Amino acid sequence: MTDLDYAGDIYPEDAWNSLKQEKQCFLVDCRTSAEWNFVGVPDLSPLGKKVYFIEWQKYPLMEKNPDFLQEIKDFGFSKDSKIIFICRSGARSRSAAEFLTNHGYKNCLNFCEGFEGSHDSDGHRGKTNGWKSANLPWKQG
Repeated sequence: MTDLDYAGDIYPEDAWNSLKQEKQCFLVDCRTSAEWNFVGVPDLSPLGKKVYFIEWQKYPLMEKNPDFLQEIKDFGFSKDSKIIFICRSGARSRSAAEFLTNHGYKNCLNFCEGFEGSHDSDGHRGKTNGWKSANLPWKQG
């Protein structure tokens, strides 16, 4: 374990390779339902896998999802599974990874660039880094 409160950060290429090569590696998109519907979602169908959707904060009030842990449990991940959390830019996914680690899950990773990545010089996301910028598969929600 690192000096972080979770297993660490992961970048697009490494995340894709882990998802591709490891049967017990999962992607949890912890953005809001509005983001899934209007911004788009990662697409793991080329790997024969699915994305798990669990809001870290509930839209529209953006309060922490009180059922987050139970929803993780309901999907049946083992506490040894590699779980990669992704959000818009890497903040909520880090919080989710820390939270789950504190509940005994040993291999929680933060997709630190997020689905849309950082703002560019024009204040737009999706072009400088992140899932979309890395040209990983995604689809409109």
